[in-house]
Amino acid sequence: MRSPKPAAVGASSIALPARAKVNLDLEVVRRLPDGMHELRTWMQAIELHDLLTAEPAEQTSLTTTGFALAAGVTNTVLSAHNAVEAAVERELPTSYRLHKRIPPGSGLGGASSDAAAAMRALATLYRLDVDLKPLAARVGADVSFFLRGGAALIEGVGDRVTPIEVERSWFAIAWPGIELSTAAVYEAWDQLDPWQATGPNQLRVAAGRVDERVDRFAEHLGAGWRMTGSGSAFFLAYPDRESAEDAVRKLDCWTTVTCSVGAWA
Repeated sequence: MRSPKPAAVGASSIALPARAKVNLDLEVVRRLPDGMHELRTWMQAIELHDLLTAEPAEQTSLTTTGFALAAGVTNTVLSAHNAVEAAVERELPTSYRLHKRIPPGSGLGGASSDAAAAMRALATLYRLDVDLKPLAARVGADVSFFLRGGAALIEGVGDRVTPIEVERSWFAIAWPGIELSTAAVYEAWDQLDPWQATGPNQLRVAAGRVDERVDRFAEHLGAGWRMTGSGSAFFLAYPDRESAEDAVRKLDCWTTVTCSVGAWA
């Protein structure tokens, strides 16, 4: 039985950056019997971030600014909140404000990072003695990575996270304004012949099957650009900021220049 509206005993409010990521490579190992997919990917956290502010309240609520989010879909912040409440078996009424800077449906991990930030915020606000790792794996595939950040080898369904050394890099990122459904991209991957799922990101061809504009965008960008996650954003890695800025200067789409960041937990 849940206790009603407990008082917070930690900080009065907290603001956390929910950082994005890029998949430097991505191999889909196999489709599992439950429909999930086993992966192997080298993931790097980057400076680009959403901003999540949380504070105790009479009831839980979420307001968003920045990039518009799909209506009628439970936000991952609230999904994470519900998972933590269920784990501690009491209500944790919290007011969230989320400013979206990471493009939705881009493969940059914004939704998963938002969820991890919400879990970390709750643990701080209410001084919770709870292991967030198993909860994160249930909320979303990449949420486990975002509890710590930095660089890691991700295996399984995102639940096996092996930290590795961060390589200092700058990234030119370009997004065509196409929001891709992760589920749809994996469904398209299931239909590919093995020889078609090749390259540094094995979801790249599948993303083009879901929306052919991804193929046209990749052609427009030219050689070297890699898709991150299930798309539709692409990136190039550089040793310095100036080179990354040169790469996006003439592009006629949403772009940003950002850098790799180390672990935050």
